[in-house]
Amino acid sequence: MLELQGAIWFRSGSQDWGGKDRIALLAAIGEQGSITAAARAVGISYKAAWDAIDAMNNSAGEPLVVRAAGGKGGGGTRLTERAEQLIRTYRTLEDEHRRFVAHLGRLGDAAAEDLNVMRRFMIRTSARNKLFGKVDSVRGGAVNDEVVLALPGGQAIVSTITHESVETLELKPGVEAFALIKASSVLIGLPDPGMRLSARNQLPGVVSRVVPGAVNAEIVLDLDGGGSVAAIVTNESVRTLGLADGVRALAIFKASAVILGVVG
Repeated sequence: MLELQGAIWFRSGSQDWGGKDRIALLAAIGEQGSITAAARAVGISYKAAWDAIDAMNNSAGEPLVVRAAGGKGGGGTRLTERAEQLIRTYRTLEDEHRRFVAHLGRLGDAAAEDLNVMRRFMIRTSARNKLFGKVDSVRGGAVNDEVVLALPGGQAIVSTITHESVETLELKPGVEAFALIKASSVLIGLPDPGMRLSARNQLPGVVSRVVPGAVNAEIVLDLDGGGSVAAIVTNESVRTLGLADGVRALAIFKASAVILGVVG
């Protein structure tokens, strides 16, 4: 079942204006007429409230919160008309956002999968190869654990990482995770029934692209079942192995060369 939550956050260029917490503080000041009471109402310290107020005043370029002049009834704090307008605008946007999230929730599992894919797009790393899957098994060791990541197309990647990392990432069967492998850590070999290697990962596929360089070439292998792996090999190796589009080959890399991560 698709369950969505969201929040509105304002940003101008690289500057954060804040979101619902700061709007809630403004609203509390308007209701309470006191920074102390407003801070207590939203669960922050008096200093944190004033820090937020100063930041909001600076972001808006004009006062949003001002001290009221003291008198027989004592002083206080009040909102400017600009602050009150911001609160009204935010609440209107929040209502629209709530309806938008509810609409997405009614779209069902197809929308959930699409949103999950979009979330993956946001992961940026320097590793050339990024493959998503689900943890199939975790086998504990004295220092390192062996984690098997099942790819959607039916192949699997084996990674050896510390037991501490397994616990920190909360890796267990069924958990969605991704594998990062540098292109320089990937070897390319030709299928050979007699070839025996110590590398745990030997993924079969078909060469889809060869990008030659001055000394090295980038080989992209489309894996059987889906996904691709890139490798950096010498131009001499390309010639020796006869690597070209359509040639079947293996992407070979050690389990220790695989870094695992989770989206969360």
